[in-house]
Amino acid sequence: MIIDAHSHVHDPVHSHIALLDEAGVDRAVLFGTRPHPERATDLASFRREMSALDETLSGRSSGPDHHRAATQELDSACAAHPDRFIGFGKVRLDLPAQEIAAEVEGEIVGRGFRGIGELTPPPDGAGRIEPVLRAAADHGGLPVVVHGFAPTTAGDLATLARLARRHPTVPLVISQLGGVNWLTAIELARDTPNLYLELSTANIIFAVRLAVNEVPDRTLFGSDAPYGDPFLARTTVERVTAPGALRDRVLGGTLAELIGL
Repeated sequence: MIIDAHSHVHDPVHSHIALLDEAGVDRAVLFGTRPHPERATDLASFRREMSALDETLSGRSSGPDHHRAATQELDSACAAHPDRFIGFGKVRLDLPAQEIAAEVEGEIVGRGFRGIGELTPPPDGAGRIEPVLRAAADHGGLPVVVHGFAPTTAGDLATLARLARRHPTVPLVISQLGGVNWLTAIELARDTPNLYLELSTANIIFAVRLAVNEVPDRTLFGSDAPYGDPFLARTTVERVTAPGALRDRVLGGTLAELIGL
């Protein structure tokens, strides 16, 4: 089974299904989202959508209304296509630890989501995810996915590695291969047994090749659609791997194990 480990709700959803079909991808992990760049029809509308993304990544848009709307979109997409989408739910990082634990129990586990993410702590604020990791551990080690590209810093990646070691039963996934800090991300994952790397949006093919070589059992094919493309992301993985067991693990086998498929 080929599983895209990183995608966001599309509008309309059927356009996402078409991309998965074209790429020969069986299922996709789906995150809720506030920005929808796929809605843009020109430069001005694209800028409006990306401004929402900037607010999300800076931690300025974590209010309940935005969170609720994104969760409703995610619920609807997963309910409409349960055979294609694997829902991961987001929790607000501005809540007290006790409320985060309640959110994980009610809004993640209670809704049948298979993991948590994509979390977007503000720059140099990766420590805010620790209550989420504690809650994930309390529910059997739910996978937790954290944004890895800018504005995530090298210091944030180091913090994530420390937190992963502190919560060894929780698979902690750094998405987008850590962005420009990909080499640091690979080194940290190599030395941290429960730290995983999702490979989307890598702009250097050698980074993907090196990640797969260094942590072959903890690298995950992902597209970050609609920002990336499932077909191109799959092709990238296939370019740096030979047919066989390793490629199969990266393209979905490892993730299937993490979420019990």
